[in-house]
Amino acid sequence: MTGRQSLASSQNVPSLPTERANPFDPPPELAALRPTAPLSRLSYPDGHVGWLVTSYDLAREILADPRFSARSEFKRVPVARPGAGSFYGSSALPGWLVDMDAPEHTRIRRRLIGAFTARRIQDLQPKIERIVDDRLTAMADLGGYADLVEAFALPVPSLVICELLGVPYSERAGFQRNSATLFRLETTKEQAARAMGELDAFLTDLARHKQRQPSDDLLGALAADGVLSTTEIAGVGALLLSAGHETTAGSLSLGTFALLCHPDQLARMTADRSLVNSAVEELLRYLTIFHFGVPRTPLEDVTLAGETLRAGESVTISLSAANRDPKRFEDPDRLDVGRRAQGHLAFGHGVHQCIGQNLARAEMRIAFPALFARFSDLRLAVSPKEVPLGRDMAFYSVHQLPVRW
Repeated sequence: MTGRQSLASSQNVPSLPTERANPFDPPPELAALRPTAPLSRLSYPDGHVGWLVTSYDLAREILADPRFSARSEFKRVPVARPGAGSFYGSSALPGWLVDMDAPEHTRIRRRLIGAFTARRIQDLQPKIERIVDDRLTAMADLGGYADLVEAFALPVPSLVICELLGVPYSERAGFQRNSATLFRLETTKEQAARAMGELDAFLTDLARHKQRQPSDDLLGALAADGVLSTTEIAGVGALLLSAGHETTAGSLSLGTFALLCHPDQLARMTADRSLVNSAVEELLRYLTIFHFGVPRTPLEDVTLAGETLRAGESVTISLSAANRDPKRFEDPDRLDVGRRAQGHLAFGHGVHQCIGQNLARAEMRIAFPALFARFSDLRLAVSPKEVPLGRDMAFYSVHQLPVRW
């Protein structure tokens, strides 16, 4: 038994640090662990003792290793989240491929991948541009002051994912409310189950409608394909609809906040359009909105970094810490819109890498230049310390971003 394994039997195993000294930086304890203990013991809220990964190389290795499972019945969250009981500790909900391993994960992902290829997203680009332009026009009509989250960062990805899936945008109030409930840390198990039930009922009805009346969208294609069941189509819809707008909205709002707080980097990006792609990759790396990491569980004993991870022990992979690893990214705590940040782990890695990453990138590449071109004097309407941060959500972002122009 190693020293770290002995530590696991004591009462001194640390929990996941969550307090940030800087709104854009991960908790400093994560960086302190990385040089000497990139694989360290971690105490979970339910008393389980598992592992925390903070290095880029180890994170990438585990995410690509089929011996580590993503199945929901093995998952534990590293912070208190009562509502996670609706998802973790039992078999995956129908269609929720993020909580499955092969062959079920492969079977479902194969039906979806064609809708998210770079070519398909390129075909969608004119619609994204129109949506962005419409929202900027509506924002301009507000008269010089707006909450950027409400006016722009949330409606843009909501409209885009509705367009892609074939979900009526008129239903946005319901799915946005239920999505927010599902991703809020303080949500109770009963509240999460109710929100999931409403979302599932809405999408089940929609899937049945599309089975009767085919439509030229992703849910319509799945209904016509006939490979997935109605419940699976509804589950896929719930997953893509909720995660598809929440994560990109967080990236747009938090990314705008970061750029406004780094005016030199904003000036570089706006002066040189060739930097837009690298700026987007850098913002994804620098901010890494999956701030509590992703869970994996070894299906057998695995030895890594001189430690033995026993089958069934939970592993939390800190993507934010991995994306700040100086062995992979030089001067990683500095925002540099010209950095070659490709290879970051903001979308994960391996077979479970985010299926919607091309769509998220396209939205950010279109939205940021358009926003700062339309409002060249965009600025915060409050001090940075007054911006309410989304620490209480599964995805890190800002709840509101008051701006003026």
